[in-house]
Formats: sequence, C-alpha cells, structure tokens
Amino acid sequence: MSGYRKSRRIALVAALTTLALALAPATVNAGAHRAVPYDHQRCGNTSGRVLLTFDDWSYDDPDLTVEVGDYLRSRGIRAAFFLINEFASQYPGITETLRAQGHWVGNHTYSHRRLTELSEADARAEIRDGLDSTLLRPPFGDYGDRETRIATELGYRMCTWTVDTLDWDGSGGSLPGAATVRARVREAPAADKRGGVVLGHLFTHFPEALPGIIDDLRDDGYGLCRNSGSTSRNIPMPLNC
Repeated sequence: MSGYRKSRRIALVAALTTLALALAPATVNAGAHRAVPYDHQRCGNTSGRVLLTFDDWSYDDPDLTVEVGDYLRSRGIRAAFFLINEFASQYPGITETLRAQGHWVGNHTYSHRRLTELSEADARAEIRDGLDSTLLRPPFGDYGDRETRIATELGYRMCTWTVDTLDWDGSGGSLPGAATVRARVREAPAADKRGGVVLGHLFTHFPEALPGIIDDLRDDGYGLCRNSGSTSRNIPMPLNC
C-alpha cells in the first residue's frame, strides 16, 4: 500500500472514530452509580423534578380525589396521595383508580393522630392499619427515632416535604384562597422546588390552585414527575419521576 493510500486510510479511520464518539450517548460518570442517601423531605426523589403531593381526604366530595388524579394524568403528571385510611377504606375504588391513573398512594395513618403523643402500641396500630403502601407521611410531619423504627419494621419509609403551602391554616377565619396557595409555591426557594416535594391537602383550595401552580413551575423551567402508567403499593426508591 502506497504511503498516500495508507495515510488516507488512517485519516478516514480517525474521522469515523471521532464521528462515532460524537454520536454515541454520553458516558455515565461512575459516581452517578453511587447510592444516594435517603432524604425524607424529598421522599427518595433524586430526579430534579417536582413531586406534587396531596394529604388527608376530600371530606365533602370524595370523588374530587379521582378528579384531581385524572386532571394530573391529562397533563402527564404523576403525583402522590397520602390518604387517611379511616376514610379511604370506605371507598377502596378511589385508591385503585388513583393507581390506575398512574399516581402513588401512600399511608397517612389510620385516623391522623399525632404519632409522637401515642404509646408505642398505639403508634404501631395507627401505621399498621393505614393504607397499605411503602411510604408513610406522618400526621403533622411529626416523628422521631421511635416512629422511624416502627415504620421501618412495618415496611415503610418516612416521607415529608420541602415546600409547605400552609393551605390548611385557616387562622384568619377561612382557608387561604387558590391565588395565595399558588403564590406560596411560586415564591418558594428554588432549592426547595428542584427535586423537591410540594405539600397540599385535598380539603383545601390546593386542588383549585393546581393549574396555576403547574403553569408557574413549567414556565420557570421546572419539570414535574412524569406519569408513565399504573402504579402499585410498592413505591420505589429512588422515585421513578
């Protein structure tokens, strides 16, 4: 082979190698495979996206819960619902529908009693008799080492939040309106929203504020947990957002 042809061949191989490297998917840094410590405030959300969560129960209109779930699905969003089982157990179809809609459904205890004020036996019963899942949101976000131990023994991870809308606080005589709830999420620190967890309740104006909250988050460049189909009682760690 002439020197010209040999040099041309070497140049061609080099060019093809460069092109292949440019088109290949980026190599994942080995550090990305290291285990990420569980953060109870983010509930295992390591995606960078925002997880919307709904607590308690829609007391005046139980069907509102699945209507909220359907709306979120229509916008491609997966949320987490932490239901009080004293009520959810009377409407088992709601849990089934939410999971079929692509949402996670977690345990908010049986009757929403403050776990830290209960005996160990009563705290265990509150968790054990709650909705069957793998994530537990303790009422009032109140728990300690004892409650964590009990939850772990029963197969649960603790899950709180990074953004509290305070939508339940009716100290002024009425619950905060949808515009106020929306503004509280919009004005929350960026670090609490990116990869964070937003807390709202089903019996407040949080559901009414949802369209605006979602629009604000997306306009500000935040992604939300993606709805990729039905879920089960087993909520993964890390979350599949």
